[in-house]
Amino acid sequence: MPEKLKDIFFTSESVGQLADHIAAAYPDFVRQQFLGLVFDEAWESRELKDRMRHVAQCLHEALPQHYPTALEILEKVAPSIRGFETISLPEFVGRYGLGHWDLSLPALAFFTRFGSSEYGIRPFLKQDPERAIEYMLRWAGDENEHVRRLASEGCRPRLPWGMGLVAFKKDPSLILPVLEKLQDDESEYVRKSVANNLNDISKDHPDVVLDTCKRWYGQSKRTDWIVRRALRTLLKSGNRRALLLFGFADPTDIHVENLTLDRHRMPIGDVLHYSFQLRVDSEEPSKVRLELGVDYVKKRGQLSRKLFAIKEDTFAPGTHVMSRSVGFADQSTRKHNPGEHHIAIIVNGVEKATASFELAP
Repeated sequence: MPEKLKDIFFTSESVGQLADHIAAAYPDFVRQQFLGLVFDEAWESRELKDRMRHVAQCLHEALPQHYPTALEILEKVAPSIRGFETISLPEFVGRYGLGHWDLSLPALAFFTRFGSSEYGIRPFLKQDPERAIEYMLRWAGDENEHVRRLASEGCRPRLPWGMGLVAFKKDPSLILPVLEKLQDDESEYVRKSVANNLNDISKDHPDVVLDTCKRWYGQSKRTDWIVRRALRTLLKSGNRRALLLFGFADPTDIHVENLTLDRHRMPIGDVLHYSFQLRVDSEEPSKVRLELGVDYVKKRGQLSRKLFAIKEDTFAPGTHVMSRSVGFADQSTRKHNPGEHHIAIIVNGVEKATASFELAP
């Protein structure tokens, strides 16, 4: 079984090193007291996110209660530590620095160079969105790619693990000027964050994202990369505007025939081979996005679909034979259950053919 992240990053050795660095910067720091606070009776049961929060709380208890003094100590320590423990520093700022914006916001920009402040900025965005966005607009022009990424990643409406930003889900208009400044960023690290932010917004405001992407598309290869990644959810859902933006044809004249499975019953762990014919009836070549939909049986018997890319290409009029396979081995991210499963061939967002098979224990 793969090792859990919480056991990789928050170890007695790594937390001990954090304590050592603090003690070197602040001689009055009581190392054993801090470690005793961290490794309490509930430590082993805490998951990764909770451990991050817990370490920040223990820092607050072990450091001077005067926030500016404690922050100065952590700023001295930050360049020396590595690993997930670094995220406990911006977490400290987000928890205890809301009354000191003039110190806390620059500290978040500093800490993010060594870890990531994407979670630490969320309480400030929630407290005063307009004021926080002013900082993020400045960060979007910073020479450091980690700071520029913070400008985008920190205000994602649906940031995994992040504090919810209900106001940004309802109205993303404050976010868009930040993303505009980063639309052609030289760093893929930053561009990926911009795309993920737009993808988040698309789940609540698809037309806002489509309007933005239509305006951006074709400006540069880097911007086109962002647009393609930003629209991935809308493309998978078959959104017509998203498909048309990339030139995918109306699937009315595109058909899937003779979908065939190599068997109709197989044990968990095996590979299913399937084939089909793609028939293009249009007079001109058609740009096609082919996807495989797999309806997995969940523990309680309900079905849950996941999409997999088959191929994207321009197909000439006529019939094209396709053969592929899909595996059903258990993974850390997906456990298979016995029962009747379905596969579907999806052409430019439209389901064109289906077949069923039994997955046995």
